[in-house]
Amino acid sequence: MDPVISIRPLLAVAVAGLAALAVLLLNNREKLRDVVSPLAAIVMFVIVVSMAPTVLAGGTVDLRLFEILPGIDFAFRVDALGMVFATVSSLLWIVAAIYSIGYMRHLNEHAQTRFFACFATSLAAAVGGAFSANLFTLVIFYEVLSLVTYPLVYHHEDEEGWRGSRKYLVYLIGASKSVLLAALALTYHIAGSLDFVAGGLLAGAEASPALLTVVYFCYLFGFAKAAVMPMHAWLPAAMVAPTPVSALLHAVAVVKMGVFCVLRVVFHIFGTGLVGGLGLGIATAYLASFTILMASVYALTRDDLKARLAYSTVSQLSYIVLGAVLLSPVAMVGGIIHIAAHAFSKITLFFCAGSIYCASGKRNISDMGGIGRKLPWTMGAFFVGSLSMIGVPPTAGFVSKWFLALGSVEAGDIAFLIVLLVSSVLNAAYFLPVSYTAFFGTAAQESPATVREIPMMTVPLVATAILSVLMGIFPDYFLALAQGVVR
Repeated sequence: MDPVISIRPLLAVAVAGLAALAVLLLNNREKLRDVVSPLAAIVMFVIVVSMAPTVLAGGTVDLRLFEILPGIDFAFRVDALGMVFATVSSLLWIVAAIYSIGYMRHLNEHAQTRFFACFATSLAAAVGGAFSANLFTLVIFYEVLSLVTYPLVYHHEDEEGWRGSRKYLVYLIGASKSVLLAALALTYHIAGSLDFVAGGLLAGAEASPALLTVVYFCYLFGFAKAAVMPMHAWLPAAMVAPTPVSALLHAVAVVKMGVFCVLRVVFHIFGTGLVGGLGLGIATAYLASFTILMASVYALTRDDLKARLAYSTVSQLSYIVLGAVLLSPVAMVGGIIHIAAHAFSKITLFFCAGSIYCASGKRNISDMGGIGRKLPWTMGAFFVGSLSMIGVPPTAGFVSKWFLALGSVEAGDIAFLIVLLVSSVLNAAYFLPVSYTAFFGTAAQESPATVREIPMMTVPLVATAILSVLMGIFPDYFLALAQGVVR
């Protein structure tokens, strides 16, 4: 099927960029400014899904803007893998935009214009990365996302924010300025191009196995947003940001950009054949398994709810990497659809953490006894999101973990099946006590009137909890896209 040449990939990115500009221009008109992000999110989502029929039919939507160097263009290509990431990001921006307005207004946060402008620019970078046709374009949007999210992490402008944002920049910018640039230069030297190629750009390249191995691990650790240990410490540190930032950017856009880049390298730069032939798949699988288990153990020890969710995210991201590097078609499908399953579920959990904080001022799980009786919608949604992260049917997490489990069997290594089962038990061990404490724990001595649901925050978190269930019941869209990647 011939590529469809269209301006729509650029329009999807431009909508979010123009929204950021509009937010800045409407600085003194708060009500009008706050309407911009939800409207822009809806428009972006419509543009993104308008390209889905072409991609589901096995085609691509292309747009070449200009040439940088011979073999390097600034260009867009919408394919199945990019459509997974873009659909999730644009859809969840709609609910996150509404939630953010309620959060920022309730806490009367400062610098709201800067917040919403950076938020919109972050989504432009995420969707731009999803639709990139080559590594050069992808890395440009990757770096923009790193820089524009820095003010969001440093939003509170206090000592804790400074420490968290400094670690954020050191890991993300430091990694990209060192090993990632080296990987790009070596790839261009070997192949004379940075384009994404079905089967792998470097498949059949005349280069030594040692050099290719070095390039591979430069990518794996250079794309530090994937949070594969030991490149994970930035993510818990970044939880000093306001909850809407943690919810969308650290459950969807930023971290998913990291694992998305790793999947691009595995599928379209090296190719599964070369990854398997060099033994890189099994090595990465053991590294991802270590991350899955150790991050879950760290999560068990955290009383701060956002910190527990942060380490859970480190663990869950490596499910995606593990699915890709097992090199089994079924496991690869599971890893790809876990991008969506994790996004819908984890954004729900972060939304709930923010709702609890806004309603009660509580951050620690040990202080949340009985809060579920005062915030039933919030804690009910938290319970649904928890079940999805554990992998209980009929939630989205069950679908992705089912494919990952089948894929580990198909790959012929039961060790990784054991990792998945043990990690699910650990998920239950650190998620279910939160719901138990909230609904059955002893309530603090407070007036019932002081803690109540905040409608503008409750509606989005209930909506994302429903999405977690709907994807579990109707996974066809994301399954079709994932199967289109591995065909």
